[in-house]
Amino acid sequence: MRRLFVDELNDLHVRFSEMGMMVNEAIYKSVKAFINHDKSLAREVIQEDKHINEREVDLEKRSFELIALQQPVTTDLRVIVTVMKASSDLERMGDHAVSIAKSTIRVKGKTRVPQIETEIAGMAEAVKEMVEQVLDAYVKEDSVRARKIALEDHGINDFSSRIYKECIRQMQENPETVVGSMDYMLVSSYLERIGDYVTNICEWIVYLKTGKITELNSNAIEDKF
Repeated sequence: MRRLFVDELNDLHVRFSEMGMMVNEAIYKSVKAFINHDKSLAREVIQEDKHINEREVDLEKRSFELIALQQPVTTDLRVIVTVMKASSDLERMGDHAVSIAKSTIRVKGKTRVPQIETEIAGMAEAVKEMVEQVLDAYVKEDSVRARKIALEDHGINDFSSRIYKECIRQMQENPETVVGSMDYMLVSSYLERIGDYVTNICEWIVYLKTGKITELNSNAIEDKF
C-alpha cells in the first residue's frame, strides 16, 4: 500500500509540473501574440486555456482522493496541500495569460508605441524566467532557491512602474496612443500579477519543506488557508 501511495504522489508531482509548463507556454504565447499583433496566436491561447483548467480540476480531484483513501500524515499531507494550493495559483496565472491574449485582439490596429512594447517584452521574459525557476525549485523541493526567486518579483514591479510612467507620458503627448497605452498598462498589470502568483508558489515550496506559512513578499497575493 505504501509503495502504491508513493507512486501516486510521484504522479501528482509530474502532473503538476506538466501544468506549470502549460502555463509558462501560455504566458509566452500570449505576450508574443501581443507584441507581434498576432490575433490568431491570441485565440490559440484562449482556446488552450481549457486544458489548464482541466488539469487543475484533475489535480484537485486526485489530491482529495489521496487524502480520503490514504489518510496521509505530516510530510505526505504537506505534499498534497502544496500541489492543491500551487496548482490553483498556476490556474490563475493561466487566466492572466488569457487576459493578455484578449488585449491582443482588442488593441490590434490601434496606434502602437515600440519602446513600450520593448519594455513589455523584457518584462514578459523576466516573468517567464521566474516561472521556469519556480517549477525547477518545486521539483527539487529547494526552499532556499524559492526564497531567492521571490525576491526577483521586485524587478517585475520595477518593469510595471516604468511602463506605467511611459504610458502616461505618451498619452499626454499624443492622444492617439490613449487606447493602446491603456492596454499596455493592463498587460503589464497582468504580468505583475503573474509574478505575485510565482511568489505564492515560492511560499508553498517553503511550506512543503518547513510546514510553516511564510510571507516572502508583501506584494504576494493573500490566498492562503
